[in-house]
Amino acid sequence: MTNKVNISTDPGADVQTVSQAVATRLKAHRKRQKLSLDELSRRAGVSKGMLVEIEKGSANPSIAILCKVSAALGVSVSDIVNVASAPSVHLIENEDIATLWTGPGGGSARLLAGTSGPDMIELWRWEMQPGERFESAGHPPGTVELFHVEQGQLTLRVGETELLVAAGCSAVARTDVPHHYANEGDARLVFSMTVAELHGRLSPEGMNGP
Repeated sequence: MTNKVNISTDPGADVQTVSQAVATRLKAHRKRQKLSLDELSRRAGVSKGMLVEIEKGSANPSIAILCKVSAALGVSVSDIVNVASAPSVHLIENEDIATLWTGPGGGSARLLAGTSGPDMIELWRWEMQPGERFESAGHPPGTVELFHVEQGQLTLRVGETELLVAAGCSAVARTDVPHHYANEGDARLVFSMTVAELHGRLSPEGMNGP
């Protein structure tokens, strides 16, 4: 199991294409806000050296780093990886969809679509092989994630609470605390996830299902 999360390629956008998109858009957002690399590094809590490598297109930043940098810039991860929706109806071709995590057993997390930030919504598709796990230190206050399991069983731990989400079932979780997703079963796990980062606008009472 690993916490290392790299931009990957199968299927969807190839690693060089995604890395270049991240490099171009990160630099454009930074320049637009007249931020130096030193200032962005301070705001994001990411080393200046890493930011330099990202802007050169020679680094594969983790999901955690992308989240930190995008939050510091007041944009969404989708803005950075170039799948943010336009104001009108917008098609994202399969080859333009980035894989932002790969597990040691061949699992993947694809950012299918997303809106522009800072208040943003993202749609993800995850596949996890038995034994794979993804851990997060937590998102900004107010972040909520919606899950639906298509195949296998998802072990979802948020803070001190653990849920087992079987195929056909859904879950809602406030994920502004440490959490993880894991496949502790014997079969492949497939689930979709929607992330709503609303910066404290959603109260716990608003997290109920239908």
